[in-house]
Amino acid sequence: MECCMDRVIAAQVYNRICELGSLSAAARALGISRPMVSRYLEQMEKWAGTRLVNRSTRKLTLTAAGEKVLQKTRTLSQLSQEIEDQSAKDLPSGTLRVACAHFTAMHIIAPVLPDLLSRFPQLRVELDVNNHPVSLVGERIDVAIRITDNPEPGMIARRLGECRSVLCASPQYLATHGTPVHADDLAQHNCLHYSFFAGQSWSFLTPEGEAVSIAVGGNLSASISSLLMDAAIHHGGIAMLPEREAKEALSQGKLVQVLEALTPRPIGIFGIYQSRDYQPAAQRVFLDALAKSLMEG
Repeated sequence: MECCMDRVIAAQVYNRICELGSLSAAARALGISRPMVSRYLEQMEKWAGTRLVNRSTRKLTLTAAGEKVLQKTRTLSQLSQEIEDQSAKDLPSGTLRVACAHFTAMHIIAPVLPDLLSRFPQLRVELDVNNHPVSLVGERIDVAIRITDNPEPGMIARRLGECRSVLCASPQYLATHGTPVHADDLAQHNCLHYSFFAGQSWSFLTPEGEAVSIAVGGNLSASISSLLMDAAIHHGGIAMLPEREAKEALSQGKLVQVLEALTPRPIGIFGIYQSRDYQPAAQRVFLDALAKSLMEG
């Protein structure tokens, strides 16, 4: 029994025969031999159970049955092409333009890229690393990865995980300036502050789950958390840093955690994009990879 794919190919060959008016022309257009074209025509006639074309030395004409079959093979070829196109859309490929901040690029996105790009060799990721939010439309960005409490309205925001922070300082800074015991003690310390978070305040959760907000001040603020971490390591003050970024310095003793009873309020990590109606496969697998990595810690 002929397989369905053989019949689809036979239908496509039959369409080209009808379009071009000869077996030889169809063979040239399809890049196959004339005997192969003839065999596909025979398959079509066997499938239809009747003669589809009248052949002469001068020209090829369709029978009445051939005209009816042509209408159906055109529909079959169109459906086959639509299925093929959809399959191509479902395979992650092409360039995915991603906007993110420096910390996000280094500590959230970079860890997933080797495996992702290895699994999908047709995919290319282009990172636009910018600590200022960019316009998805104006900058031709496919998806932005943002750490925020308030994803912008009018966009689709998929929550991927959360960014947990830790309050820390160098042992030398604490030896010189004292170790804060209560949240209110932060007012007496040089606090290294992230520029884009609301006001000059840090928010915590107490062991009882109560929200506490403390006004802080200091001689350095920056939009790059790695710069704040470097300043803290070099005894510049107390910094609230992402756990992922501070982990190594804490394990090496370059930084120590302060006010351990208080938990800095976590902030959501979102994938921001323009429409939920059609999400390209490249975008979907990229966001899935980030969500999986964040869930695993």
